Amino acid sequence: MEIAIAIITGTVVAATPLLFAAMGELVAERSGVLNLGVEGMMLIGAVTAFHFAFAGYPLPVAAGAGVLAGAASSLVFGVLALNLLANQYAAGIALTILGGGLSAFLGREFGAAPIEPVEAVHIPVLSDIPVLGRILFDYDPLVYVAFILFGLIWWMLFRTRTGLVLRIIGENPQAAHDIGFKVIPIRYLAVLFGGAMAGLGGAYLAIAYTPLWVENMTAGRGWIALALVVFASWRPLRVLLGALLFGGVNILQLHAQGQGIGPASEFLSALPYVATILVLVLISRNRQTQKVNFPASLAKPFRPGH
Repeated sequence: MEIAIAIITGTVVAATPLLFAAMGELVAERSGVLNLGVEGMMLIGAVTAFHFAFAGYPLPVAAGAGVLAGAASSLVFGVLALNLLANQYAAGIALTILGGGLSAFLGREFGAAPIEPVEAVHIPVLSDIPVLGRILFDYDPLVYVAFILFGLIWWMLFRTRTGLVLRIIGENPQAAHDIGFKVIPIRYLAVLFGGAMAGLGGAYLAIAYTPLWVENMTAGRGWIALALVVFASWRPLRVLLGALLFGGVNILQLHAQGQGIGPASEFLSALPYVATILVLVLISRNRQTQKVNFPASLAKPFRPGH
């Protein structure tokens, strides 16, 4: 039972940074903008948050700094892609390279210095329920924030006028412009939100999940977040399930390595990425679903009046 509880809670924690990044990218892509710089934004958010935590600032300040750093880095992409109409694929990859190099440079002073881990929130009565209390009510604050934001983003996209406008812009920006919506400012807000969420995902890795600064500590999670959005057919619930799948396989392979079970450690380390992509490919084989949810203007440049 103890091992089962550890695997379930570990799955939720491991899924949290991925959920932050993927839901932010989902909002950006629903507006018609494809930002491949998620990995770089996560790294910038991670090193910024770790810097503040290492300096002794409390969790909300460190996490907020990571959010602002991620949003600021996404602004670079926004200028290139939305104002200068640069190729969105190239601009996103450039941001990933920039984030990797900049975070490595800024993180040199940290070495392998640890910080105080974020404590789990103890909820009176609920956290004390046998088994269920530990599975549902024994996490650090940012885990709860991730699931609250997931619900709010789903509600915003499909139950509000704001979400409807965002999706219209993602489908047909020219028609949206013709009826009076400010396409570029709205896309800027979506890109900034995506960057802020990626920064928060990186911050979670640095100050809660590890908590230790390691160069390139995202380990490809930004790319997995991008894959989640596409293979989940731009549907929030599938993104959540994909994040939990990745987290579950990741925790299982760590337990397997710890027990000396299975093949070489290198294969086990790659297993979460392989398994997540294979499962997402299988569930996204319905081409009709892909067509219905695919933002028609994704990655296409738009200039008002042209």
